[in-house]
Order: sequence, then C-alpha cells, then structure tokens
Amino acid sequence: MTAPTVLVHRAQELLARAVAARLVTRIADAQAARGTASVVLTGGGVGTAVLAELAASGARDAVDWRRIDLWWGDERFLPTGDDERNETGARKALLDQVDLDPARVHAMPATDGPDGEEVAAAAERYAAELRAAASGGGPVPAFDVLMLGVGPDAHVASLFPGMPALGDEGTVVPVHDAPKPPPTRISLTFPAIRAAREVWLLAAGESKARAVHLGLSGTDPVEAPVAGARGRERTLFLLDQAAAAELPDGLEHVLTP
Repeated sequence: MTAPTVLVHRAQELLARAVAARLVTRIADAQAARGTASVVLTGGGVGTAVLAELAASGARDAVDWRRIDLWWGDERFLPTGDDERNETGARKALLDQVDLDPARVHAMPATDGPDGEEVAAAAERYAAELRAAASGGGPVPAFDVLMLGVGPDAHVASLFPGMPALGDEGTVVPVHDAPKPPPTRISLTFPAIRAAREVWLLAAGESKARAVHLGLSGTDPVEAPVAGARGRERTLFLLDQAAAAELPDGLEHVLTP
C-alpha cells in the first residue's frame, strides 16, 4: 500500500472546491491517456459538496462525460430515489446536470431492484457488474480515483470498526446492523478499494480529527478502517484545518493557500 500524502485546506468550502478541481484534472488526464476514466464516488457532506462544486465550475467542460464510468463505494440499501441514498445526492449535485452515458453510471442496487430486499444477492449483483467491467479477467476495474469519506468512528465506505465485513476477501459485501442508520447497506471491501490507482480520503470538521489521526498512525484497520484504505499508486488525505487538528507528531503535510 502507498504511503499517504496529506493536503490541508483552510476551510471546508475551499477543500470541496480544490478536490473538485483535482478531480477534473485527474479524469481529463486518464481520458487523454486511455480514452476513458473510472471514478468511485462517495456520499456524505464533503463528497456531495465536491460534486456540487464541480457542477458549478466551468472546468467541468474539460471532461468528456460520455467516456467516464461512475461507481459507488457504498450505498444505503433503500428504495431508488430515497434521499438517504448516496446515488440520490450525487444525481442532484452533479449527475443530472452533465451528459453522461446512462449505461456507464453504475449505481448500487436498491430495495426496489431485481433482488428486492435480498441484500446479499444485491451485493453479488454489483460484484458481477464490477467483474464484467474489469479488463484482463480481474475482479474490479482499475479505478482511476476512488473517493472515500471518513466517519468520526474512523469508518470508510460502510466498513465499520470491528465488523465482519472488514475481513471479507470478495469485492462487494452486504452490511447488516451498521452502527450508523440505516443498518442495511452494500459496500466495497478492502480488496476492491486497494485496486484503485488513487484513493482519496476526504474529511472536514473537528469531529473527524481523531479518525484522521488513527488513519495516519498505523492503527489496525479492524479498529480504524480508514487506516486500511490505500491506493496502488497514490493515497491522498484531503482535509480541512479542523479535521487536521490531531495529525501525528512530525507527520509531513502541505497547508494550501
């Protein structure tokens, strides 16, 4: 796993704006190199704010939205269009405002989908979709960017401390009895997350400071899942100053203007 780079922005809105600009650049670079790009979205306050900043930016036109695959790192297992679903927030913030190929928007299944309330079958359906999109017979595509929010309890995606999903060797796992409502979810696993070229961990606010500290301190990922989220080529912790308040002593980081 790659050693993280830590970038600190002075306020949450500046963080969201900077991540949106970074994302445009990364997608454009991937499309220039390979003709396409693959991005994993996250929900939460910062993740949705990044998409809203991107929607408001003229730089979004640097992306060929028809040549991008969009995935999700986790999802609340609720009906399509429910306000608590990450997909719903992403569509309102950005996706409904750009010219996407609908076949390349890979939303995680909902309870009104073909598997109904069977979350295990829905998770396997998403794993199969990932396999079908992977090249060379791999289990998941080589995501260019995989974004993750960081919870105050140090969870990422829907991988919560101490839960069985942390040890799953597949790519997509059903989550039952999550400590944060709603309790039933679908999540990518560590093997799927670590297949990404770049993993970006987003955190804003003082409630995330302890989790960020654990994620950068070599903590056991069973205790702090954020510590196990790393990219193959690059790992970025993208923080505001409040979330960076408890960085480990001596850790090198960059405070942006």
